[in-house]
Amino acid sequence: MNYHALAMAFSSPQTLLIDADDTLWENNIYFERAVADFTSFLNHHEFTPEQVREKLNDVQRECIRKQGYGLNSFVQSLVDTFEHLSVEPLTPALHETIHGFARAIAEHPIEIIPGVEDTLAYLSSRHRLIIVTKGDPREQSGKINRSGLQRHFQSVEIVAEKDTPAYMTIVQKHNLQRGLTWMVGNSPKSDINPALLAGLHAVFVPHDNTWILEHEELCQPPESCRLLVLERFTQLCENF
Repeated sequence: MNYHALAMAFSSPQTLLIDADDTLWENNIYFERAVADFTSFLNHHEFTPEQVREKLNDVQRECIRKQGYGLNSFVQSLVDTFEHLSVEPLTPALHETIHGFARAIAEHPIEIIPGVEDTLAYLSSRHRLIIVTKGDPREQSGKINRSGLQRHFQSVEIVAEKDTPAYMTIVQKHNLQRGLTWMVGNSPKSDINPALLAGLHAVFVPHDNTWILEHEELCQPPESCRLLVLERFTQLCENF
């Protein structure tokens, strides 16, 4: 399938639902650094770093199911993985060290992806923009505020999970026309496939460091939907 398209001319303004983490600003690279630091700290003598990561992925899935997304869930994943794999007991000092990996993420400044701000300024003058992100409401709101990008958006939606029912709820809440609405993001699992299944168009902007738990094959768009694949966020200006 050829998902790429040339510039499109729209007779009316579109609504662009835009992902935040790893679409507007860097996010997963900081978690990957924390995982690397944790793996080095664990220094397991029986399991390879790849095996430690596989175990962490399994633990993360369970923590997300129980606690949702966010730093608290991530810390719990590290703690549970340590307890599963380490021969040492989890002392208060070790617990504090593990929490330090997450603090490094929380304290890192927001790093806007190059070209995003100018692209949003252009798009917001022509179309309706809504941030759609998932995770802990306080954490995500804090990142949005610190980013300085909220002025380009008419609304912000922070959801527990970005699945098809969530997109349908957003459509109803904002009285959106599916044929004029596009979901823009880097995650096939959360941004693209569920939006297409909700009857929306989608724009996939891959990121080299998309979280492994967000990996998924792009689905075949329904007949009424369009899927556009771009190399960079800035190319939205050429298409919208």
